[in-house]
Amino acid sequence: MSWMLETYEKKLGIQAPATFTGKPLEIGGSLGRTEATGQGGVYVLKAYAKVKKINIKISTIAVQGFGNVGFYFAKIAKELGFKVVAVSDSSSGIYNPRGLDIEVLGKFKEKSGAFKDCPLKVGSKYITNKELLELPVTILVPAALENAITISNAKKINAKCVVEMANGPTTTEADQILFERGIDVIPDILANSGGVTVSYFEWVQNLSGYYWTLARVNEELKKTITKAFLDIDAIVKSKHISYRRAANYVSIKRIIDAMKLRGRV
Repeated sequence: MSWMLETYEKKLGIQAPATFTGKPLEIGGSLGRTEATGQGGVYVLKAYAKVKKINIKISTIAVQGFGNVGFYFAKIAKELGFKVVAVSDSSSGIYNPRGLDIEVLGKFKEKSGAFKDCPLKVGSKYITNKELLELPVTILVPAALENAITISNAKKINAKCVVEMANGPTTTEADQILFERGIDVIPDILANSGGVTVSYFEWVQNLSGYYWTLARVNEELKKTITKAFLDIDAIVKSKHISYRRAANYVSIKRIIDAMKLRGRV
C-alpha cells in the first residue's frame, strides 16, 4: 500500500493519502486495522448471542484457520469470556474441551509456523481440519478457505451457529442443509466486514486530517457492525429466512431504494 500510494502521488504530483487504505500508521493508516476483521466478527457474534440469549460463559468455539483473522477472532472471543476449544492451521488442529491458551498458540505460530509441531499440554490432542468442523461446539468459525462446508459434511456439522470469517466457506447446497437443520449461518458479507469497515474509517480520517484513538475506532466499528447485524436480524424474524438471504435482501433493497430516489427505476 505504501508503494502504491507513493507511485500514485508521484504521478499526480499531490498528496492523496485517502486513495489507498490498509496503509502503515506512519503514512496515514488507521489504528485497529490489523485486528479489525476478527474484532468485527466477534462484535457480530456478541450481538447474535444477545439476541439468541446465549450464555457466553458456557459457550464453546472452534476456529478453522489461524491466520490474522482466525487468531484475532479467537483471541478477542476468549477475552470476552467465550471458551475457544479448537483451532487449526493447514497442518493440523488442536483440541482441548477445557479451552486453549490463544496467546501461547499465537506466539508458537509466530516462531515455529505449524501446529503439527506444537507441544501439547495435558488435555489437548491433535485433530484434523475435518474433525474440527464436526466438533460439538456452540459456534463454528471457518476462517480459512472457501468451500470448507459442503454437501458432503453439512449434515455432520454439530455447531448451533456458523460464523463465516473466511470468504465463501459454505457452499450454496450446504447452506440450505444447515438452514433446514436449524443451524444459523452468519454470512461472510456481514461477519468478516470489519476489515473493510475500518478501511472506510481510515479513508474518513485521511480526508479530515484528524486521526482517531484505538478506542474510538473500535467503538465506531462496534456501533456500525452491530447495527448491520440487527437490521439483518429484523428481516430474519419478519420474513423467516436465513441470515444470508436476509443480508442479501437488506443490501439489494438499499441499492434499489437509492436508485428509486434518483429516478433511475
